[in-house]
Amino acid sequence: MSNAAGDRHFFEDIADHLGPAYLRYSFTKGTAQEVDFLMERLGLDEGSRLLDVGCGPGRHARALAEAGVIVVGIDISAPFIELARREAPATARFERMDARQLPFDQEFDAVISLCQGAFGLVGGGPGVDGSAVDPDGAVLDGMAAALVPGGVLAVSAFSAYFQVRFLEDHDHFDAAAGVNRELATLTDQHGAQIERDLWTSCFTPRELRLLVDRAGLEVDDVYGVTPGRYRADPPSLDVPEFLVVAHRPMLPPGRGRHRIGPREFRETSG
Repeated sequence: MSNAAGDRHFFEDIADHLGPAYLRYSFTKGTAQEVDFLMERLGLDEGSRLLDVGCGPGRHARALAEAGVIVVGIDISAPFIELARREAPATARFERMDARQLPFDQEFDAVISLCQGAFGLVGGGPGVDGSAVDPDGAVLDGMAAALVPGGVLAVSAFSAYFQVRFLEDHDHFDAAAGVNRELATLTDQHGAQIERDLWTSCFTPRELRLLVDRAGLEVDDVYGVTPGRYRADPPSLDVPEFLVVAHRPMLPPGRGRHRIGPREFRETSG
């Protein structure tokens, strides 16, 4: 899948090489805890409709579906979508799609993008529109449009504070763009290794609040989190990620906003 210039997104080559080996990385091991936190914090229950943007091999989407949530997972990587579909729960559906071109309009009670699966992955590198003022904002706009009024959003993002504090020899942080370029060694399931550049956008809590507000959503909370340890802790300099929770107002901004949850929306609309 390509952008307007016809270039594949850089992460497609990375996913092609990794395949199922992606799930060996330590940051993927905390899925159950993260899903438990999101189920409670977002007010999800059996029958809630959720869109997972940048779902990868489907680890969060599958766990949510096993809890009774009706899930659509999308990812730019064809091999990851193939992996996600294998023995997937009946309430989970996976489609290859570019997160910068989401077609959904008020279809989901909740939308998530976690672990830089889409949001945070379009700020630099091949296959990215260099003329865009804010490529990650375009992903967020599509996620916001996919929510029903009263629907909830959860997005994780790398902390710019943490990234700059703990730069390593293989990192190059572009202070003007807020994007870190990492030269990563990737090992596939057979032990074959390649080196590839990985570009990741990094954010401050203020930037995330401004982006969410610009997308027409209201920020409920910004937490400081670590993969596998999602908690309602305030942002700090000592955590690698931030988790934003927001909702789509029932009325346009500035006209008596009122927040209701997914369950209440279904009851009042159906």
